[in-house]
Amino acid sequence: MGKVRIKTTWDYEISLDDRAVDQFKASLCGKVILANDPAYESARRVYNGMIDKHPCMIARCVDVADVLCTVNFARENGLLLAVRGGGHNGAGLGTCENGVVLDLSPMNGIRVDPDSRTVRAEGGCTQGEVDHAASAFGLAVPAGVVSTTGIGGLTLGGGHGYLTRKYGLTVDNLQEADVVLADGRLVVASAEKNDDLFWAIRGGGGNFGVVTSFLYQAHPVSMVTAGPMFWDMRQAAEIMCWYREFLPAAPEDLYGFFAFMNILPVPLFPTHLHGRPVCAVVWCHLGSAEQATKDLNEVRRSHPPLFEHVGCMPFAALQQMFDPLLPPGLQWYWKGDFVKELSDEAIDQHIEYASHLPNLLSAMHLYPIDGQANRVAQDATAFSYRDAKWSMVITGIDPDPVNREKITKWAREYWDAVHPYCAGGAYVNFMMEEGADRVQATYRGNYDRLAGVKARYDPGNLFRVNQNITPQH
Repeated sequence: MGKVRIKTTWDYEISLDDRAVDQFKASLCGKVILANDPAYESARRVYNGMIDKHPCMIARCVDVADVLCTVNFARENGLLLAVRGGGHNGAGLGTCENGVVLDLSPMNGIRVDPDSRTVRAEGGCTQGEVDHAASAFGLAVPAGVVSTTGIGGLTLGGGHGYLTRKYGLTVDNLQEADVVLADGRLVVASAEKNDDLFWAIRGGGGNFGVVTSFLYQAHPVSMVTAGPMFWDMRQAAEIMCWYREFLPAAPEDLYGFFAFMNILPVPLFPTHLHGRPVCAVVWCHLGSAEQATKDLNEVRRSHPPLFEHVGCMPFAALQQMFDPLLPPGLQWYWKGDFVKELSDEAIDQHIEYASHLPNLLSAMHLYPIDGQANRVAQDATAFSYRDAKWSMVITGIDPDPVNREKITKWAREYWDAVHPYCAGGAYVNFMMEEGADRVQATYRGNYDRLAGVKARYDPGNLFRVNQNITPQH
């Protein structure tokens, strides 16, 4: 009888009989992919091409029963377990080396209830799939800004995007979730049931179980006025100083994230601007076309852009705008921080590093998380930075692995320069594997409570391949 070498939760290897593996495979309706399977190479790949891990097996779960079986198999055999949703995680925490990957991507069912304006989405859905289903009813769920993002990881980290100022974070619109726990139980987490778990999963990441479905409150969003405006880099200080005052005071129907970037060589933009470094704001106005024109004309008059591509479009189309520019397999390295204010000193540091973007795709974004998101109490959910105004991410992106060190060095040095002016912690979905201190800084006063919930629901830390919260002892 053969043996399968596999890593345990505690980072040493054991051998499993082929019989045990065969029994596990037979227990699933979905497919278990092993290293000798022809589909293994494509199955193990994740969105970030910088991540090159080799799990021992990948369990593609098609229903809750498959999730239960996989969690029980990992726990009973003491195996290292990673949970993968829609598949974006920049740090590669949806996979692991020589362990078991629980892959939720086949679980992408969605049900929209137009009467209650709710959307139930399974844990493997992408944001684009949720957008598509909800848009048929003139609805949208507050989420991110790229449609290929997995809804599961985005939600569990907090979730911010174009609708945040008006409707809050994704977790502020989560009504309940079905969660498979480390002990193999399936429970509902809501304000009425397992409320401590419900509190923890709203920002605490994948530390507490496998969420097989989410129930969201949706909002009437259909057509929006949206798109980017660009300004020359020589105006960067002026535009950034204007933006820090203008956006927080703007009506909450108006959202705009700030960016340092290069104008990409795509038909959307004029040929003579291709490759030009710029500062930009990507707008999304939720109000009427007339009100959007009025509000954005104020920008055009005070700070005429170098170029803009702003117009009326379906909200789902806005969510897809950047997808073709960011296909799977690129090299990614990113660093994040929450930002309470943009001081003149911080702006100087931003301009210093943004003036030397290392390549075409690398960028810095400031995502607004004010408005409705700020009106939720700091301890109401695990997401603690309710006093921040922006969520910053510095992204080194390149298609060529040869440039991995170059983009990593730039992103780290940029972050080192601006971090002293930031709030301390970061959005967990914008973090690489940065250690326990950074995780604690992200949750601040909520960390001890999270550690207590972790001890109750996952005392053995089965769910540790994440921005890990250590169980309280």
